[in-house]
Amino acid sequence: MTIQIGQTLPDVEIAVIDGDSDIQRIATAKLFAGRNVVMFAVPGAFTPTCSERHMPGYVKHYAEFKARGLDVYGMSVNDAFVMKAWAASQHAPAGLKLLADGNGQFTQALGLEMDGSAYGMGMRSRRFALYAENGVVKLLNIESPGELRVTTAEAMLSAVPQ
Repeated sequence: MTIQIGQTLPDVEIAVIDGDSDIQRIATAKLFAGRNVVMFAVPGAFTPTCSERHMPGYVKHYAEFKARGLDVYGMSVNDAFVMKAWAASQHAPAGLKLLADGNGQFTQALGLEMDGSAYGMGMRSRRFALYAENGVVKLLNIESPGELRVTTAEAMLSAVPQ
């Protein structure tokens, strides 16, 4: 079942990439605790839409999110080394954390997995973005297959309360 507005994010261990720092493993409950977070999720690092259109918006608008007191996390069902390389290739600023959900545990606990087997990708995350306050979901936008509208940085900046 897909997580709903008002529910607390599931608590699983996840790999976190933040700039040039070492890869950290942390519980999601701790990662989201006491923070207002916009988290976007993509089906795969280095895939065309994710790399050419989705992630670049969050890199470009990162300072606007921070000025509003929002942390930004990007997540994919990829291993931590792929996510670290993707962060570097996208020039992700320090502070924009990438979450490597290597086995898809967090994605499955959110109920937002998709079967990408037809594309040789296996189980992946659906494209979505959420806003959480202290680990509680306040806004959840899920894209229809093949679309990129409601999860862009611009869409989230306009949807999240100021």
